[in-house]
Amino acid sequence: MIFSSGRNGMSQNSYNQFCPIAKACEVLEPRWTLLIMCEMWSGSSRFNEIRRGVPGMSPTLLSKRLKGMEEQGLINRSENLKTGHIDYKITEIGQELSPIVFALGKWAHRNIDADVTLEKLDAKLLMWNVRRKIDFSKFTSQKKVIQFVFSELPKEKRSFWLISRPDTSIDLCTKDPGFDVDLYINADLRALTSVWLGLSKMNDEILEKKIKLVGDQTLAFTINEWMVRSAFAA
Repeated sequence: MIFSSGRNGMSQNSYNQFCPIAKACEVLEPRWTLLIMCEMWSGSSRFNEIRRGVPGMSPTLLSKRLKGMEEQGLINRSENLKTGHIDYKITEIGQELSPIVFALGKWAHRNIDADVTLEKLDAKLLMWNVRRKIDFSKFTSQKKVIQFVFSELPKEKRSFWLISRPDTSIDLCTKDPGFDVDLYINADLRALTSVWLGLSKMNDEILEKKIKLVGDQTLAFTINEWMVRSAFAA
């Protein structure tokens, strides 16, 4: 059951209505709440992981939101007494929201103009999302290093490295890890974001020379197989 909206009486954010939609909004409307849940549905369970998926939040605000979501019964917080690690997990009540939120995303994908969607670009957020959707089963058993370069960004912010090792998750580095690069992907940030969201096709952006692939030919030719798009792209 969702907990009460305030421990000491009516919350200042209350609509003061008995309408179920109003009550739902009181729980879900605090800014960032649904984005935090989306990041957790994508697999993040620790504070720093969640923070990388919602880079616009300060650590203080994220901590406040997580505490509020726990009080509302949307998430649980658990601490490993041996390691000190704290994990957050969406509760059964919170899980019921998943199809509702996904439907909202599909509605936005269908009805909000692409130019509006692509107004605010964020290379870090894009690469964090690309990282988690890489299908490394398409790679060989050897380590693979793929460097993304966004030339229009300042030099210190333009490069990202995805590192795939056998039987491990994909690592994302913002500093040169010092490994030989198998494939360079030189991309216009808007073009790659558009491809990721399914607003344009990879092959079309390559033909327009907004995305250039240099290096391992097998990786280059199979990019549409291992670089899986956003869940909304379909």
